Amino acid sequence: MKLSYPYLVNHIPISKERRPGHKLELKFVTIHNTGNPTSKATGERAWLENPQNTRVASFHLVVDDQMVVECIPLNEVAWHAGDTQGNYNSIGIEICESGDYDRTMYNAVELVAGLLIANNLSINALKQHHDWSGKDCPWKIRRGHGGWTWDRFKAEVNKRMVVKYMSKYFKDVTQAWQAEHVDKLRERGVISGRSADTFDPDAPITRAECAVVVDKAIDYVLKELAK
Repeated sequence: MKLSYPYLVNHIPISKERRPGHKLELKFVTIHNTGNPTSKATGERAWLENPQNTRVASFHLVVDDQMVVECIPLNEVAWHAGDTQGNYNSIGIEICESGDYDRTMYNAVELVAGLLIANNLSINALKQHHDWSGKDCPWKIRRGHGGWTWDRFKAEVNKRMVVKYMSKYFKDVTQAWQAEHVDKLRERGVISGRSADTFDPDAPITRAECAVVVDKAIDYVLKELAK
């Protein structure tokens, strides 16, 4: 995942309280605010190992207006959601509250869009901490601070995913998880779409159409094997 700002990997050690080492089965990305008006990404990372921190809580990533820090590997569980599914099936991202808030939010948008795309997740996989435990978090976004409501944040993430990964051939294929596979099949002659520039991705497929696609796919594989 390439970002326009620095991505620092600085993992905390294994511990029962913050990095249990359990395998994460990723299905969601969960957003938090730090609750610290002076927070910066490096400071939040340091807090995870501060002896004065007695909380059984952690997060995978923390982003501010300059950078993002990965504190726990993205394939491991972190204690961030207050809910079993939220912990075991989602990456927790803390958004810092100091500095240039707009820049921080756009950095978070870029980070979240990249994660969703890299893991073939849709915008519907984006969650608030509130969705798991009922906690008023991410509190700044839930209050629309600086014009950044939850609806706006999701829309900005979705827009970035669509603009970057919409199909090269079909104007109505605008989701990352669709476009990559549709374009590959188009380039291999397996599918052709409803017209020159439309695919109609939500339309049902008939048995006859399915037979044509399967036949073309088999033909492609046989030609590749014969090379």
